[in-house]
Amino acid sequence: MVDLDEFPVGIPDTEAIEPMIQIPAELPVLPLRDIVIYPFMIVPLFVSRDRSIRAVEQALSQDRMILLVSQKDVNKEDPDQDDLYAVGTVAIIMRMLKLPDGRIRILIQGLSRCRVDSIKGKGDYIKASVTPITEPLAPENSLEVEALVRNVRGSMERAASLGKNISPEVLAIIANLDDAGRLADLVASNLELRVEDAQSVLDVDDPTPRLRRVNELLSKEIDVLTVQQEINTQARADIDRSQREYFLRQQLKAIQAELGEGNELYEEIEQYRHKILKARMPENAQEESLRQLKKLERMHPDTAETATLRNWLDIMTDLPWSNSSRDNLNLKKAERILDEDHYGLERVKERIVEALAVRKLREKPKGSILCLVGPPGVGKTSLGRSVARALNRKFVRLSLGGLHDEAEIRGHRRTYVGAMPGRIIQGIQQAETNNPLIMLDEIDKVGADFRGDPSSALLEVLDPEQNSTFRDNYLNVTFDLSNVMFMTTANVLDTVQPALRDRMEIISLSGYTEEEKIEIARRHLIPKQIEENGLEKEDVKFERRAIAKIISEYTQEAGLRQLEREIGKICRKVARRKAEMNGDFSSERVTADNIKQFLRVSKIFNEGALKQDEIGTVTGLAWTAVGGDILFIEAIKTKGKGKLQLTGQLGEVMQESAQAAFSYAKARSKELGIDEEVLENFDIHIHLPEGAIPKDGPSAGIAMATALVSVLSQRPVRKDVAMTGEITLRGNVLPIGGVKEKLLAARRAKIKTVILPAPNERDLEDLPQEVRDDLKFIFVENVRQVFDIALREPKRPERVRGQKAG
Repeated sequence: MVDLDEFPVGIPDTEAIEPMIQIPAELPVLPLRDIVIYPFMIVPLFVSRDRSIRAVEQALSQDRMILLVSQKDVNKEDPDQDDLYAVGTVAIIMRMLKLPDGRIRILIQGLSRCRVDSIKGKGDYIKASVTPITEPLAPENSLEVEALVRNVRGSMERAASLGKNISPEVLAIIANLDDAGRLADLVASNLELRVEDAQSVLDVDDPTPRLRRVNELLSKEIDVLTVQQEINTQARADIDRSQREYFLRQQLKAIQAELGEGNELYEEIEQYRHKILKARMPENAQEESLRQLKKLERMHPDTAETATLRNWLDIMTDLPWSNSSRDNLNLKKAERILDEDHYGLERVKERIVEALAVRKLREKPKGSILCLVGPPGVGKTSLGRSVARALNRKFVRLSLGGLHDEAEIRGHRRTYVGAMPGRIIQGIQQAETNNPLIMLDEIDKVGADFRGDPSSALLEVLDPEQNSTFRDNYLNVTFDLSNVMFMTTANVLDTVQPALRDRMEIISLSGYTEEEKIEIARRHLIPKQIEENGLEKEDVKFERRAIAKIISEYTQEAGLRQLEREIGKICRKVARRKAEMNGDFSSERVTADNIKQFLRVSKIFNEGALKQDEIGTVTGLAWTAVGGDILFIEAIKTKGKGKLQLTGQLGEVMQESAQAAFSYAKARSKELGIDEEVLENFDIHIHLPEGAIPKDGPSAGIAMATALVSVLSQRPVRKDVAMTGEITLRGNVLPIGGVKEKLLAARRAKIKTVILPAPNERDLEDLPQEVRDDLKFIFVENVRQVFDIALREPKRPERVRGQKAG
């Protein structure tokens, strides 16, 4: 490798070498990287490649001459003839120094241009057959040469004045050098040209064209230096101008203070002052705004703090401190809007109208915060939007799912870069009224980490006694949130902080019945999907039985999202048929018989009631996040020592319920008709199918007890009975939750009789009438009542007289 240790001034030494030197026909070659050496230039080089070192040693052992040729590709480690330029420089090695790291440093002086005839790459070093190039003399008394020489000299002086690093010694030699060829080589060696451009100078043997080429390259270099100097001058001028403007601004400020005239900053300050007074802020907020405005007036307009203060003033003046929307106090109109947007949900609508009635009687009541709890897709968020429309208020939805940073609620302090108010203040700013309806969506999915607990920050927001003085960290003044109507949504309440739950009025939204889903699909989902898919109302008709089949065989949810997707899928297929028929399309009718043409095979396998009475198999009822479901509980006895085995991925609570039921059965074995030998000599195995799904909760207690007693006493379980309830060691049946969802699941499975805890009788008030009509409810207080209802008498084996065992 040849590296340029330094690129010193290539000063030609015309007296160091004899004027006539015989150049051999074959020379060792030293490939060069990123540099071109001209004749008569003295340059130090570092050599590191092994073959190059041996080439230098070969040259020193002979006549000290070596051929210097530049590489076309600097990354090529072992170049051949195609990788080297055709013209190089024969040089003589003046000095050589070996370095500790194995490299050598040589001092060379160029002798003459030389053409490379051939390269011999094999061997210890590269050799080349060369032909020396005889340079012709420049024509004497040529005006062109004289003009080029003068132009090149003037350009070099110009380049030096523009900052080009050219030593005074080189400039002195250039001023006194008349030889056009050597002048061209000397100037080219000091311009720091690219290898291609430098080689283009070396390739020209005629001095006049060579000097003309150097003049072109020198002109380009001067253009680059001129632009570079302009950029540097501009940068310095900007700095000087900034300082100068500051002093002039201070002087102008003093003059304006004397004359009472304004400037841009003065006008901006006045605009802010006008906005502050126009916003009709509370007294403390107005005083703080005016104080910060005076601070802005004294600050330099270009500082970073000025921009932060401007942003703060913009937000303060944009907030609707006194701008309120007029509530719709017409109760009939509000009820009509709620009925238009949502089918059913009578309790929620009734509660909204009650809040509206209170507001009609009292100007500023302190109402409670409504929390809508229910499975996904039942319309919690859309209900909030409908309530805002009924009240004639702006609607702002804030999604709290995955929120971890308390500053998202309270805002960031202004000391941080990129600080901004919390989401509550931002929502009010976007609504442009101080009494919007803010829907805090997914409040059960708020997290907490080292950045704080957003749930704790929401305690102040959702407390009517405190939120009139809510303080956002960014504003650092209080803002009255008592005019805002807050509603929250959640899928479950278990993850909501107890103190936060205490501040909200819980309204549960259970899953829809099949009849409710059919009505909602006819009134809302089908018209919406027809419009979204570019169809007309007459293009597709859905039969009622077809909608019922979609609900039962293609969806399994408490809400409506999957139902809407399936209806949308049908509408898209109809839209494709209409587009392909080019005007010949009449109408499409979706029936229960042709539904498979649109949705293919049904996706849902609904568990139905048992087909016959069985020993040890009980139908239980379960609650899930997407509604209710039936749950089969199976029990068998095997030879053993009276142990209880539980499988089906049961949680701790469910396992404890099974243990309690087993202990009760052993304690009351005589009353229940269970042989004690069976308890001692048999193990009981209870299994809940669908083992991949985790199951937990106490509500399967009476169902597991029934399965145990059935298998121990060999009494079959009625196939048309489902049950749910928690059991105690004394056999008492305790109330459970999710009654509506469980009963809807029982109805879907064609169950006729449902056993419920007696305290849950009050939950039937919210049950639709069609569900009450289809199911028979039996309320029990003790598990003995369950056994009397669900278990049949054991079948006694018939004996055939006259036969003996053989």
